[in-house]
Amino acid sequence: MTLLKAALCAALLCSPAAAAPDLSEDALLRDHLFRQLVAMSPGQRPKVGLVFSAGSLRATAHVGVASVLENAGFPVDVVAGTSMGAIMGALYAGGTPIKKLREIAKGIKLSSGTNLNAFTLIRYVLADKLLSSAATEAFIHQQLGGMRFEDLKKPFACVAADLYSGEAIIFREGDLALAVRASMNLPGIFAPVEYRHRYLVDGGVVDYIPIDAARLLGAQWVLASVTEADYTHSKPSNVFQSLEQVVDIRGSLLSREQRRQADFLIEPPVGDIGMYETARSKEAIDKGVLAANKLLPSAMEKLILFSMDSLLKDYFPRPAVKRP
Repeated sequence: MTLLKAALCAALLCSPAAAAPDLSEDALLRDHLFRQLVAMSPGQRPKVGLVFSAGSLRATAHVGVASVLENAGFPVDVVAGTSMGAIMGALYAGGTPIKKLREIAKGIKLSSGTNLNAFTLIRYVLADKLLSSAATEAFIHQQLGGMRFEDLKKPFACVAADLYSGEAIIFREGDLALAVRASMNLPGIFAPVEYRHRYLVDGGVVDYIPIDAARLLGAQWVLASVTEADYTHSKPSNVFQSLEQVVDIRGSLLSREQRRQADFLIEPPVGDIGMYETARSKEAIDKGVLAANKLLPSAMEKLILFSMDSLLKDYFPRPAVKRP
């Protein structure tokens, strides 16, 4: 008998009205307790965090992961993201419908949210001048109507890196658009974002999978969607690709430890998608859907087992204390 089956069986048998469970039907038992868990408020059950890693255009796969979780009714209480994961996370936490989020993700181009295009890239190389990512702020303002962190539907945090100190700067209050811009501000291409005497660049340099940010928001159980690059077969052909690969390598090294901090991982197979391959955004989203669908039952089981103390309270209520 599996650990999950034993736990579910014990919980069901403790209910006076429960019929004897069919031990050959793990799915029925899992779904029963999952529905019970979802019906609880975050104060009654563990608070769940959803984390979106960095990953440039690969991070559009997070939309596919989020869509599967939402369709399944999977509880998500807080959200955290880095770099492109910060954009997807901010939109999701702001209440953007999944259908619209898909459209936004499929329409993302190399120049989305920045002034980066073929002309400015040539100008950057010739003039040796960093580009601006200011348009990212306008993009977030446009999509979320000028929301601040405090206005979001779900608590959200994103991470940037201080170029001078090397510290990870976690944003969770104040100006949302500025924070998201800083979180995806690729060093060496875009000018650092100046904020309170700090010079901020892409958070993927210091916090590729921001599980710590989700914990800071109170998450007790964290599911992380990770869109890491497979840089081992990549051969950069220009400055931009080289810088991107440096960030990816750094992120890969960071993620080895950060993966162990997550309670559950979903890793869409998008490692071969490069920043320039904008036509593959839909493919990345679809791979996110497939990866999440495949692992959804396991994620449910892990969360149920983690939450078993909370679930058993319904079957073993504490006796009322008689006062003299």
